[in-house]
Amino acid sequence: MFQSSMLPYGNAIKSLLPDNEVLFGVKDGVLSREEGGGEVDAAHVGGVIQEDSPSDGGVISRSDNGLEKSDRIIHGIVSLEGKSQEEPIEFNKAPAPEVFDNRVKNGFPLASGTGGSIDQIAEKGHQISQNSSLELNGSSNFKEEENVENWNRANLELSENVKDVPLKDFAILEDDTKVMSRRRRNKKPQWSSPRDCDKEIIDAKFKIINAPASLADKDLYAPVFRNVSKFIRSYELMEKTLKVYVYKDGTKPIFHQPILKGLYASEGWFMKLLEGNKHFVVKNPEKAHLFYMPFSSRMLEYTLYVPNSHNRTKLRQFVKGYTETIAAKYPFWNRTGGADHFVAACHDWALYETRHHMENSIKALCNADVTIGFKIGRDVSLPETYIRYARNPLRDLGGKPPSKRNILAFYAGNSHGYLRPTLLNYWKGKDPDMRIYGLLPASVSKKMNYMQHMKSSKYCLCPKGFEVNSPRVVEAIFYECVPVIISDNFVPPLFEILNWEAFSVIVAEKDIPNLKNILLSIPEAKYMEMQLAVMKVQRHFLWHARPVKYDLFHMLLHSIWHSRVFQIQRQ
Repeated sequence: MFQSSMLPYGNAIKSLLPDNEVLFGVKDGVLSREEGGGEVDAAHVGGVIQEDSPSDGGVISRSDNGLEKSDRIIHGIVSLEGKSQEEPIEFNKAPAPEVFDNRVKNGFPLASGTGGSIDQIAEKGHQISQNSSLELNGSSNFKEEENVENWNRANLELSENVKDVPLKDFAILEDDTKVMSRRRRNKKPQWSSPRDCDKEIIDAKFKIINAPASLADKDLYAPVFRNVSKFIRSYELMEKTLKVYVYKDGTKPIFHQPILKGLYASEGWFMKLLEGNKHFVVKNPEKAHLFYMPFSSRMLEYTLYVPNSHNRTKLRQFVKGYTETIAAKYPFWNRTGGADHFVAACHDWALYETRHHMENSIKALCNADVTIGFKIGRDVSLPETYIRYARNPLRDLGGKPPSKRNILAFYAGNSHGYLRPTLLNYWKGKDPDMRIYGLLPASVSKKMNYMQHMKSSKYCLCPKGFEVNSPRVVEAIFYECVPVIISDNFVPPLFEILNWEAFSVIVAEKDIPNLKNILLSIPEAKYMEMQLAVMKVQRHFLWHARPVKYDLFHMLLHSIWHSRVFQIQRQ
């Protein structure tokens, strides 16, 4: 039976929704959107990356440094130390605005009682002193000025320690249906007073909810949107209203260094294009609706992680220190508890690195897994785009017309995780209509390489690897092949805006044995509709050196704006 209308996110997703907000129905472990339903996004495992060329099968190989899934998920939390259970991290609520005193540093008042940062971060492999992590309960006598200064000095030392590390793997260039809202459970934003910026967002929310159904744009294909009229109004208001402040703190390579090539390029392209944007970015933070924290999760791993150590504490502590420094140095974080701050991170470990100390912030993440911390309605599913050519990210765009796509389904890649071996066990070499491989054999790639297979297939399989997300989802759209997503608990990219039922097939992991029948049960007319929708939605997943309307840069920024608009509460 045709299953594209059913989303297999599992029962875990229901527990994440706010009280009295039933947006999804769960039946037999498969989640489906109900009347007036809401929306939902993804990532993969880090470590050492090998990026093969399309002629080698287009395979992306990642090492998880010996960590198996059982090592990473224990009792519902992520364990990264190889222990039976991770020691909980305490994070106390930011102080109320009244605690601001009259001290000033760099033109901004400092928050009394806010915690400190990392005292020292030495070169790669050096242990962080236990005394360097300051508490946030106000009991520390450590002064904020010293804390900020120490973190900045440590960050500078870090950048100097790694400045000679070869970056040969990276290309660095110049240049709603119903809208979802999510109430934070334990921590409420701490308003200083209703600012004009906040009033503008609340006003925008009212205008979006009441957008006339007659709104249309000839450049948009309505079937791929949940509610195209509301999207148009929201997008217009974003262009007219949104202002973003980008923090200047932090030094390269972890900060302000966009990586534009490879598996984690999405975070780099967004960083590059936003930092260079003059329409949305403002120099005066008092005029900002949102605050961007421009660090690279990929460079954080590359710089601080000790290979095969199975210990990512240093990465988390570094991000924690950065967040505490921002909170101590400027008044903006404490004003909302970080709810108007956001990051864009594509590395698989980003969920771990930002947990607790960025709990209220908007996180645009590739690893959009609802079972390990991705929050629907607040977080944004960042599309994982594998960029092969940084100077021309649109190279090889497109594919064959439907009439010339003679392969029913295609997959080639490494056997990462538990799901891909199952897929190969059932289908590898079993059916000529199902071109399912592990690594693409040389004898096959000589006749038709990985890219040519995707351009010649009706359906491109996108099974999860170590983590729920896969770059093949966007890759399939890039080559105009209908993506078949096989990854329970995965929130597809830009889910709060896009209607994935229109241009993809989502199959529950348990249905792999019946995969061919599922695909063959889709009427040809329905396939043609989906393939057309893939071609129409493609524009929303493309990076441009100079951003264009409705491209991925604007769609991602819009989803972040959308999240903030429907989280903010009227005072």
